[in-house]
Amino acid sequence: MKVLANDGLDQSGIDSLTEKGFEVITKKVSQDSLADYINEHKIRTLLVRSATQVRKDIIDHCPSLEIIGRGGVGMDNIDVDYAREKGIHVINTPSASSESVAELVFAHLFSGARFLQDSNRKMPLVGDVEFAKLKKSYAAGIELRGKTIGIIGMGRIGQEVARIALGLGMRVVAADNNVGRASIKVKFYNNQFINVDIETEPLQQVLKHSDFITLHVPAQKEGYMIGEPEFEIMKDGVAIINCSRGGVIDESALIKALDSEKVRFAGLDVFINEPTPSKEVLNHSKISLTPHTGASTLEAQDRIGLSLAEQISSILQIH
Repeated sequence: MKVLANDGLDQSGIDSLTEKGFEVITKKVSQDSLADYINEHKIRTLLVRSATQVRKDIIDHCPSLEIIGRGGVGMDNIDVDYAREKGIHVINTPSASSESVAELVFAHLFSGARFLQDSNRKMPLVGDVEFAKLKKSYAAGIELRGKTIGIIGMGRIGQEVARIALGLGMRVVAADNNVGRASIKVKFYNNQFINVDIETEPLQQVLKHSDFITLHVPAQKEGYMIGEPEFEIMKDGVAIINCSRGGVIDESALIKALDSEKVRFAGLDVFINEPTPSKEVLNHSKISLTPHTGASTLEAQDRIGLSLAEQISSILQIH
């Protein structure tokens, strides 16, 4: 009945599991010591986020493990198929953080559109002596309303991005090889709503016609989804956001596109070399940056904790 939440767990999840008789351990165990710790303490459930890797070596050397849980959507840090072959349940929380990630997409879009990522750096340094100069340099901001946003990947998060975009008055186009049509319900404060059907298009068409592009796809096993050839297809002055997985965008090609003004700005929550992104990316004035915090809201963490607790209890038939 021991659960090791190695990358942490919201208090709501801890309380829910504790009420059902589980012992929840939130101590952070190093990757090298993880297998020994699981065996020593007879851990039945291992919960991780993106930091802890659960590969074949852990699975093979930890016979007490019955459940591996990922607090979030992507499970590329877990050897999922291998674990399931060994009879281990692998669970995640695919819908718990959709709203939080989608809102971060728009935080980056609004930041880049009005130069916030650069002005927030420079105002504390020279705002008192170069106020007029800075005001002039940030005078060419753009609005989101009326623009076309291209969503690559129309899963739960992509559809939530579409919902917000439609509410802002944006035109939505989308590409997804697995989704032909998505029906988006846009709710308003007085219980009114509209339904909008979005037909997905080929990727090249979305790249060609979008003013803003946002990526919501899994980690790429081979190559980049967005590299120099894809940037060449895009509109001049396009903006691109990646809150999905590092390695989806070729960062060298992105820097080149930003420097040539092909790309107006970028927003990155994920990076190729996490947790040590390149200095060139971190120091670029046209990139809005967050340290992989797409799901890091109080509300999302609460939903993640409760979802994991419910799934664990159901699998082990604890009521």
